[in-house]
Amino acid sequence: MRSEKQVIEQLLGFAREEDRIRLVGMAGSRTNENVPADIYRDYDISFLVTEMKSFLQSDRWLDRFGPRLMMQKPEAMELFPSELGSWFSYLILFEDGVKLDLTLIPLKELSSYLHEDRLLRILLDKDGLVPSLPAASDQNHWIKRPNARCFDDCCNEFWMTATYVAKGLLRGELPFAAWHMEQIVRAQLYTMLCWMIGFQNGFAFSLGKHHKFIRRYLTGSQWELLCATYRLDSIENGGQALKAAFSLFREASKKTAAALGCPYPDYDAAVTRYIEKMCRWKEEEPLPGGWQEKGESL
Repeated sequence: MRSEKQVIEQLLGFAREEDRIRLVGMAGSRTNENVPADIYRDYDISFLVTEMKSFLQSDRWLDRFGPRLMMQKPEAMELFPSELGSWFSYLILFEDGVKLDLTLIPLKELSSYLHEDRLLRILLDKDGLVPSLPAASDQNHWIKRPNARCFDDCCNEFWMTATYVAKGLLRGELPFAAWHMEQIVRAQLYTMLCWMIGFQNGFAFSLGKHHKFIRRYLTGSQWELLCATYRLDSIENGGQALKAAFSLFREASKKTAAALGCPYPDYDAAVTRYIEKMCRWKEEEPLPGGWQEKGESL
């Protein structure tokens, strides 16, 4: 695998020779000093260009950067809608393992680019268009301190959607249950965990993309519960995962409520009673896997 110095010099060498490219920037994990350095980090590079059309006519100019194992062009795909407007990106995996996320940006949108991400570092500025920027920072991704209304909304969403997960499990509809567990219940669980961690450690840091550093801030038992929420490969395991989510969310939300000085909402007790009733209604009709044993507490 090429070194970072080799990759950056290769990109800058091309940009220096190509008159259409006026500025090169880098963002992401390679500009974030809080992310441990390893060989798996992507290169998030942007070329700000005077015109786009000639670049988009052919991909041959990308050959300069090495043999490609695979490439994705999100803005050229039909199945997935474009999210970058007039920007155009190339997600490239090279044969030597280097991963490059290269984005072409019209030069006229420089101002938008400069305000897109505080992790930005300018690598090349041919025309002196960019004033000195503050040091790259992940401040935009720091944990955000909640207010009482946001706290209540999170609790409300978690406990209401939990009833959908339980209903799916009781019906034996694992895909339905798992979707609500993954897309909504888990999202609120992570939100509450972030708040708990923020109140315990301050809010001036990030847990990383998709909460990848969260284990550093959880106790051993909390981490075990979080891992248990991912067992969704059967009705029985889905029920155990939901119970683990309840226990972990309950702990995190009680600690967050105390830190905010607001009451712990009664959604927990109400929904727990409701799900236990749902299970009793089904006692005469055993379900596949039988995740809710008679008398077992949620």
